[in-house]
Amino acid sequence: MKLLATLFLSGSLLLAGSPAATAQQSRSPYHTRFGVDAPITAGLGAVSGLGLYLISQKHGRSDAELAALDKNDLPRMDRFAAGNYNEDAILASNILCYGSLAVAPGVLALNSDIHDRFGQVAGLYLESMSATAAIFTMTAGTVYRNRPFLYGPEGPANKRKSHIATNSFFAGHTAHAATATFFAAKVFHDFHPDSPAEPLVWGAAAIIPAAVGYARIEAGKHFLTDNLVGYALGATIGVVVPQLHKTAGRTGLSILPMQGLNVNGYSYGGLLITQQL
Repeated sequence: MKLLATLFLSGSLLLAGSPAATAQQSRSPYHTRFGVDAPITAGLGAVSGLGLYLISQKHGRSDAELAALDKNDLPRMDRFAAGNYNEDAILASNILCYGSLAVAPGVLALNSDIHDRFGQVAGLYLESMSATAAIFTMTAGTVYRNRPFLYGPEGPANKRKSHIATNSFFAGHTAHAATATFFAAKVFHDFHPDSPAEPLVWGAAAIIPAAVGYARIEAGKHFLTDNLVGYALGATIGVVVPQLHKTAGRTGLSILPMQGLNVNGYSYGGLLITQQL
C-alpha cells in the first residue's frame, strides 16, 4: 500500500486537470471548484506523505516479541486468521485491488453521458482516493498491530521483522478498493438514477472489495476487523465525496423569488422554496 499512497501523493496536484476541464455542463450532477477542491486534494496528499514517513519510522518486532505472540490475546472473531500466510492470496489481493483502481474510472469513462464530463469526475475520484490514502497512511503510521502471519511460523524472516509487519490496522487494500468501486457506483447512480442496471452496479461495488478483504485474510495480511473497518471507511468515502459535490438542482428543492401585493396594498417580497416530487 505504500506504492498506492505514493501514487496518490504524487498525483494530488492534478485534481480535475484544469479549470477548463471542470467547467460545468448542464447535465452534470456535480459542482466542483478548482480553487477549493485542488487545495483540499493537495492537502490530503501532504497528509499521505506524512503518513508514509511515519510508517518508515516504525520498528519491527524482536525475536522475543514474536515468540510471545498468542492468538488467544486477539478478539475472538479475529483468531481464525492468526497464522495464515499464502503467497498466492497476496498476489490475488494485489490484482483485485489495483485492478479495481484502474477499472472503476475506466468503466465510467466509457459511459457516453459521463465521458463528456470525465475531467470533473476524475478530479472527484482523485479527491476520494486521496482522502482514503491520507487516513490509511496516518493510521498505519501511528498504530501498531501485528499482521496475522506473525502468529504462525510462515513468512520470510525479513518480512516477519519488517516495520510493515505491524501495519495490520486497517486494511488499506480493502479500503482503497471499496472507495473505487463505491465511487463508481455512486457516480453511475447520480448520472442515471433510474437505470435498471443499478442493482448490478451496486452489487459489483460491494462484492469486489469484499473479495479483496477475503484474499487479505487468506494472505495473512489482515484480520477480519481490519477489513471491516477498511471496507466501511472506503465505501463511505466513495459515496460521501461525490454526494458533497451534488448540485442544488439535483436535490429536489427549488428556490424561487416571490413578489406581490398584500390586501392592504403594500408590496412584499421573499423566496419560495418548493419540493420537487
